[in-house]
Amino acid sequence: MKIHKEGYYIIIYTFTALLLLNLILYRVINHSVIFYFALLASFGVFLVIMNFFRCPTRVFSNHREKTVVAPADGTVVVIEEVLENEYLFEKRIQVSIFMSLFNAHVNWVPCDGKVLQSVHQSGRFMAAYLPKSSHENERSNIIIERENGEQILVRQIAGAMAKRIVTYVKPGHEYHINQQLGFIKFGSRVDMFLPVNAKVNVNLGDSVKGNQTVIAQL
Repeated sequence: MKIHKEGYYIIIYTFTALLLLNLILYRVINHSVIFYFALLASFGVFLVIMNFFRCPTRVFSNHREKTVVAPADGTVVVIEEVLENEYLFEKRIQVSIFMSLFNAHVNWVPCDGKVLQSVHQSGRFMAAYLPKSSHENERSNIIIERENGEQILVRQIAGAMAKRIVTYVKPGHEYHINQQLGFIKFGSRVDMFLPVNAKVNVNLGDSVKGNQTVIAQL
């Protein structure tokens, strides 16, 4: 399993802490049931952390010109027409993907284009599946302009457990599908604000794969 670079230090620290904890328990209570239970629980925790920071190798090989792919693994929790009044100031179709603790948390560039803005905003750390988390939580807003001038807003949102949003893309640079957009640590969500004439290809409750599932055709 390939591990994402954002997880290297956390995995090392977690392994070291769990190893020390179990060594102490072994010295104190040795072969008791509590020791074996703690050992099993530690193994489970370490597997969850490893799974969280996995970095799937994926290539989107279909036609990309008018395609929007999923920017993250997870479940579609919002598909609705909204008034986006922070950056685009017009009606848009919002598609939101919630990432649980068990999803890979790497974020992908959803469409080919030039990044016009990448703005980080401080905020709260409510559960990411709540609708108001899109406006009140810690978040990063990325505006991508396609070759025809059409703009798409991608919003990385921190969740109740997420304390760090990492965004790799920079304003003024061209990016495309198959490149990484960023990473959100420990439970989060990604919103996309698409043009109202976009043809959405997913439904509420669908499970999607980042850089694989076609979210919409523009």
